[in-house]
Amino acid sequence: MATIKVTSTNFANRKRLREECPEIYAISMIGGQWSLVICSWLLAGKLRFGELKKALPTITERMLTLHLRKLEAHHIVSRTVYPEVPPRVEYELTPIGYELAPIIRQLEKWGAKHKRERKGTTDSI
Repeated sequence: MATIKVTSTNFANRKRLREECPEIYAISMIGGQWSLVICSWLLAGKLRFGELKKALPTITERMLTLHLRKLEAHHIVSRTVYPEVPPRVEYELTPIGYELAPIIRQLEKWGAKHKRERKGTTDSI
């Protein structure tokens, strides 16, 4: 996840869009290749880092950590550290994170429908 220079026009444009457009603001909170799928898994309840990693075998530990930190910074996911040896850390959706449930389900339906309709065509992704 690359950082954009604060002095760049791109940064200014993104900032202004986030401030003026609620949809862009929302996407900036949950956007990214892994954020929604992490939230999808957490809809079922608390998971430890290792459990998330097993659920998403192709994600690197670094990328999982970055996305969890981003979601935590945006108050979508909470992280609980238990004072045990070895330490136990659990991740779960916050109340505002759980509000994403109908949106995630709707995106899933839309994605499945769109995928069926495009079946047989060449994807550019």
